[in-house]
Amino acid sequence: MFLGRYEHTIDSKGRLAIPARYRAALERGLVITRGIDRCLTIYPLAAWEALAEKVNSLPLADANARALRRLFFAEAVDATLDGQGRVVVPAALRAYAGIAEQATIVGMNTAIEVWSPARWAEQAALLEGDGAGLAERLTGLI
Repeated sequence: MFLGRYEHTIDSKGRLAIPARYRAALERGLVITRGIDRCLTIYPLAAWEALAEKVNSLPLADANARALRRLFFAEAVDATLDGQGRVVVPAALRAYAGIAEQATIVGMNTAIEVWSPARWAEQAALLEGDGAGLAERLTGLI
C-alpha cells in the first residue's frame, strides 16, 4: 500500500529515489508511464498487469479506448530499483510531467504518482478548495 507524500530530487542521470517504505512492493519490478493529469504513475508489476488486462479488454472499435491504450502503453517503461532504491525515469517521461530536479512523490494506495512540485501545488490547492464539493459529488461511490 502506497500512502503519503514525499519530496525527492532527481539526479543528473534521471534517477529518482523511491521512498524506503515503498521499495519492498516494487522489488518484483515496476512500470512507469504517463499519468492522466500530467504526472507520472509508477505501478508495481502485479498492479500494472491487472490494469493492462483491463485496458486490453476495451473494444478496439471505440476511439476513447484506443486513446486510453496509447496514453498508458506508448511511453510506458519497465524498470527495476537499483541497489540504492532509485529508478531511472526516462527524459521523455520527465518532460511530459514537467519534472526537472525536484519531484513530489504521492502514494495512491495501489500506485505512486510523481509530480513536478509546481503541478502538485496546483492539485493540492484544488483539493483544499473543493474537498467538500468533491466528496458531495462522489457520495454514491463511497
